[in-house]
Amino acid sequence: MPHGGRQMSVFSTGDLLGEYPSNRSVERSSSLKNQMANKTRWRASALSLKIPEFPAGPASGRPVPAVGLGTFSLPFVEEEDVDVRAAVVAALELGYRHLDTASLYGSERAVGEAVAEAARRGVVASREEVFVTTKVWCTQCHPELVLPSLRESLRNLQMEYVDLYLVHWPMAIKPSKPHYPMKREDIMPMDLGGVWQAMEECHRLGLAKMIGVSNFTTTKLKELLAIAKIPPSVNQVELNPSWQQQKLIEFCKDKGIHVTAYSPLGGQFRSKVLQSMVLDEIAQARGKSVAQISLRWIYEQGASMVVKSWKQERLKENAEIFDWELSDEDRWKISQMPQHKMATVTGLLCTDGVSSVDISEVDAVEM
Repeated sequence: MPHGGRQMSVFSTGDLLGEYPSNRSVERSSSLKNQMANKTRWRASALSLKIPEFPAGPASGRPVPAVGLGTFSLPFVEEEDVDVRAAVVAALELGYRHLDTASLYGSERAVGEAVAEAARRGVVASREEVFVTTKVWCTQCHPELVLPSLRESLRNLQMEYVDLYLVHWPMAIKPSKPHYPMKREDIMPMDLGGVWQAMEECHRLGLAKMIGVSNFTTTKLKELLAIAKIPPSVNQVELNPSWQQQKLIEFCKDKGIHVTAYSPLGGQFRSKVLQSMVLDEIAQARGKSVAQISLRWIYEQGASMVVKSWKQERLKENAEIFDWELSDEDRWKISQMPQHKMATVTGLLCTDGVSSVDISEVDAVEM
């Protein structure tokens, strides 16, 4: 177990890119409903599923489960998405306790309803047993809109607080409802100091137990740390064997910022991870899946992760990475893999139009 990991006694799009390159509608029709009929069998397996935790934030902060369920999907989730709700309940039955959502995703309502259902059925003792992360989108990254955005998220979640509230991307867009893609001409200079003061107010009010960021480079983190009264507890970034971010990981460790990986399997489309010959060779030799090799590698970096899947078999598989290790040779082979980042600022923006802000200033690419 990596330094700082703790065993639970007996949940962090992926962010802008989902996991497993399968069609979401196919997953819905071919597997989820039939699998739910077998929920008793899955609940029994949850009795032996133990997910470690990583300490994060202040001493009073709550540890972050090493593996959580991501709820980002393209197309975006519909408000009354019963499949997302069922998947969240299934994950909780298996032992997941970290649920990752965002104002952009459209999944907050489904997540909240699933937690309430799980509590009613005794799958969890109460909402307090679940670690919930949500995020403020670029269109609300303005000092006067951060708190109202969190209050709206809490209404969607039907919760009094979130465990972790993140600035989704270090970029401000002309105020509007959260949407994607965004117009280049709508990019505005971001008042990072004012936005972070508003995030700190969310924490002081008890509406966010911890606050953090997402897609922040070391440069952006240095800028934030210079002005923050409450430092970020977490930086959620794209992280996997195809985008290893060693510089950022070391910086965050030095500053006491926990790293959570999104797109731990390389993203929903054209995944360099799932198609990797190196990872496939290691997986075959160890009797594991390529996904498990990637997730285990992330865990060994001292990072937690959020993985999106609506399939119960994969939910279970993704959490079965804690009772074995990669070898030194495995780690060396992975360290030599070509690097390729999927989530960049240009992917968030319409192809036409001209920005008055330097695009490189708001990107998340860092070697």
